[in-house]
Amino acid sequence: MMQTTGTLTRADLAEALHRQIGLSRADSAQIVEQILFEMCDALAHGENVKISGFGTFVLRDKGERIGRNPKTGVEVPIAPRRVLTFRASQTMRDRIVAAG
Repeated sequence: MMQTTGTLTRADLAEALHRQIGLSRADSAQIVEQILFEMCDALAHGENVKISGFGTFVLRDKGERIGRNPKTGVEVPIAPRRVLTFRASQTMRDRIVAAG
């Protein structure tokens, strides 16, 4: 990968497709955009996204709860909300531990 910032970007993914598979840069960028669009669309419709060997993006609904302002100690209600979490697959965890 051509990372210089320590962050993998869409452009980095498209460039990897271009170099490793030989697709045009435009086609590579379009494929990356389409994959991301499909993932976002599924999540927006309440579906989880599972990529075997990588991990699962899971939507969870959190109920209303009482929080506390740490500065003042005043209790405030925290509204119910939907959160997105990522659970890495065991393969991914093993690979990250081995690289570290």
